Amino acid sequence: MIRIGGGQGFYGDGHAPVADLLADGVDYLVCEALAELTLAILQKDRQRDESLGYARDLPLYVAEAIGHILDGRTRLITNAGGINPIAAGRAVVDGLRRHGVTGVRVATVVGDDLRPHAEQVGLPDDVLFANAYLGAAPIVEALADGAHIVITGRVADASLFLAPLIHEFGWAADDWDRLAAGVTGGHLLECSGQVAGGNYSGAWWENPDPFRPAFPIGEFEADGTFVVTKPAGTGGMVTFDTVREQLLYEVHDPRAYLNPDVSVDLTSARLEDLGADRVRVSGITGSAPPVTYKALVCRPAGWAAEIKAVYGWPDAEAKARAAVRFLRRRADAIGMSVDEWCEEYFGVNAFGGPTVPAPPDGWEPPEVIARLAWRCASADEAARLPREMGVLGLSGPPMVAGIGRSRDGRPSQLLGLEARAIERDLVDAGVRVASTDV
Repeated sequence: MIRIGGGQGFYGDGHAPVADLLADGVDYLVCEALAELTLAILQKDRQRDESLGYARDLPLYVAEAIGHILDGRTRLITNAGGINPIAAGRAVVDGLRRHGVTGVRVATVVGDDLRPHAEQVGLPDDVLFANAYLGAAPIVEALADGAHIVITGRVADASLFLAPLIHEFGWAADDWDRLAAGVTGGHLLECSGQVAGGNYSGAWWENPDPFRPAFPIGEFEADGTFVVTKPAGTGGMVTFDTVREQLLYEVHDPRAYLNPDVSVDLTSARLEDLGADRVRVSGITGSAPPVTYKALVCRPAGWAAEIKAVYGWPDAEAKARAAVRFLRRRADAIGMSVDEWCEEYFGVNAFGGPTVPAPPDGWEPPEVIARLAWRCASADEAARLPREMGVLGLSGPPMVAGIGRSRDGRPSQLLGLEARAIERDLVDAGVRVASTDV
């Protein structure tokens, strides 16, 4: 049996629950740090400093796990390398050396960056980053070479968890059912506490200890069956319902959950609640993966700014809408060139938009926050409207509790993301693993 801990669900996730995973005993700690939005955040970091572009909380996870790594109890796998895995690997190696750590092999996986193939794949001239979603193969290579820490760039989330299973059990590259089981296990573990009762839409208030969040553990057998559980004594819960919620999370077609290593039929999964925070998953089937890799291409998409205003009862919504009408009229009056507007009213429809049902007659929200955002071609143009908002303080609707600008009124650059399909052979030819012994 191989025990894998889901130690991170996104860049900025809490790392305190990792200690419970390690104390409970995991053969592999897998930290999944990336999302489409994360890559855009890392791109802004790299624009400011070429040595950045990776998840800067990576050292926290390394520091948490290093004692177990040195004792041979745990290996660490993470895609926190983001769009600059070389810099991430260098930062980890330098940090270990500064602290006098020796006897650790750090492997870095590169090759997901498509910019060297710009002409072949038709990348636009203004591309900021373009990365393919790699599969498990280079991580398996790194583990076979003795790596204790494996840092990757844009590897598909579930493939991070599949790799150690292929390495440990020797699963064949076309053993679709077992690979599908590994990907399903990775999909369940990749969002850290979410499968263990976090973000649960059921009886979330029954969490036995909400002050000690639980991160999940997968106990995998060579035949592909596995149990989802959590460390003893932690909060949260692992039940049939929490597992099936996560099973369908971010899934477009449950009969064809596409991954670089295998296509999974999630409807074949059988869940058995064993009690005591243990759910067995079995019966999963799979088929050959897509013939292409998914890739994400990022380009500049203008500049955005926003204003928020808080209005209290009575007529809170009407006041908020009046303030927004005033600001948009002022934008016309000063000749602003706005490519796109966004209006949201928190307390009314900000989360649901047009799907929100009309309130009962006579009902009014006690307060409403109006958010007006806009997109312009340049930062200077986007910055013009906030100068017009001050007059609302004493000359606008009554009962305003605050008018504010995000980011100190400074516009932020918008990044446009586009998904593409890329030939595997083109990408695979440039994938390599670089290892450093500390």
